[in-house]
Amino acid sequence: MTFGLIVGNRGFFPDHLARSGREQIIAALEAAGHRVVAPSPEDTKFGAVETRAEAKKCAEIFRAQADSIDGIIITLPNFGDEKSAAEAVRLSGLRVPVLVHAFPDDAGRMTVADRRDSFCGKMSVCNNLRQYGIAYSLTTLHTESPDSEVFRRDIEWFAAVCRVVRGLRGLRVGAIGARPAAFNTVRYSEKILERYGITVEPVDLSEIFGRAWRLADDEPAVRHKLEEIRAYVNTAGTPEEALLRMAKLGVAIDEWMKAAEVTISAIQCWTSLEQYYGVVPCTLMSMMSDRMMSSACEVDIPGAIAMHALRLASGTPSALLDWNNNYGDAPDKAVCFHCSNLPKHFFADFRMDYQEIIAGTVGKESTYGTVVGRVKAGPVTFLRLSTDDIAGRMRGYVGQGRFTDDPLETFGGAGVVEVPRLQELLRYVCENGFEHHVAANLSECAAAIHEAATKYLGWEIYWHR
Repeated sequence: MTFGLIVGNRGFFPDHLARSGREQIIAALEAAGHRVVAPSPEDTKFGAVETRAEAKKCAEIFRAQADSIDGIIITLPNFGDEKSAAEAVRLSGLRVPVLVHAFPDDAGRMTVADRRDSFCGKMSVCNNLRQYGIAYSLTTLHTESPDSEVFRRDIEWFAAVCRVVRGLRGLRVGAIGARPAAFNTVRYSEKILERYGITVEPVDLSEIFGRAWRLADDEPAVRHKLEEIRAYVNTAGTPEEALLRMAKLGVAIDEWMKAAEVTISAIQCWTSLEQYYGVVPCTLMSMMSDRMMSSACEVDIPGAIAMHALRLASGTPSALLDWNNNYGDAPDKAVCFHCSNLPKHFFADFRMDYQEIIAGTVGKESTYGTVVGRVKAGPVTFLRLSTDDIAGRMRGYVGQGRFTDDPLETFGGAGVVEVPRLQELLRYVCENGFEHHVAANLSECAAAIHEAATKYLGWEIYWHR
């Protein structure tokens, strides 16, 4: 990540702390793998910001690298000038997350020569940011040393917040096919999404079928996709004809997504693909999600966006699941399931099979391509996003739990999930009319998602914790 850095300074306080503090925090950020954009000691006194002139210089430096700056960090080695810090952010014109950090005082160095008073100055900076209408985030502790473990974790969290904000603003989503008539639950508003900078690019399923059918069996792109499928999942038992159809479908989807410049997708499946093309798209969707190109079922566009948000926060693949079954009489456990198109990242072991539910309607031979396996045990963050068409806004819920090793004999991709106070969450889902689909990621990133969505994107998100 690239962070714009504003080092606060105030002449009434020891300004040598601005010099040493700047060096210390830059070293900590670079050691964590991040790039820093900041005024140099040649640009401003000590490379800090204390006056309006220095705020203007800092903003000029930020504007010159606006495309690369993911977030801004305001750090206070001493009390800092509250007004110039806020002005530097405003004058830069950047709409990125802002983190306010303050150095801790040393109880043994509290003389006028070394006392920081950053503890107090942080409140003044936050007060000014609020006056200026600038959204900002805070560190876990009011003051933190840049060399501390808590600061390292805070920077990791803030980087996730920045990734989510940058990744969702200007996102383009591919809607491949029409919403299945039987899935009213995945209705959504393109106009509300567009208001938040998210564009939906649709394509009719007939166009994708037409592109796929025109591809020759021996075309290099088709043979390459066939090799990718075989390398990705155990295809034993799947007819060669079904694999070839999958490969052609995969090439058609890849080419359309590249031409349309879409990052993620949601695909119509039930049951048009099976009846009129002869395979399920699950393996292809699993492969895309595993490559960080999240792909959701049944043209669930908000579901795909939720998958993408989790992927941005964690840096790992996401899946779309159903809140599907109770698990015995355990009130805090449930079975999460899909047919499935889960990325292989979710499984300890998996294989290709046919879709047992749809097979009862269209026949087994037309339903090959599911990815079957048990979700591995570990932490999980879940997220649901929806367009609230009545209120004209985005809303959702986020929380954390864990997948367990509890025994489960079923088909598709499934796992037993344990969530504290699950019954309260399920009541919230039902009372607020949320969908049965939920995005999941094998990580703990609810805090970053909530911060990014509520503070910087302006969405209404319930955090179940």
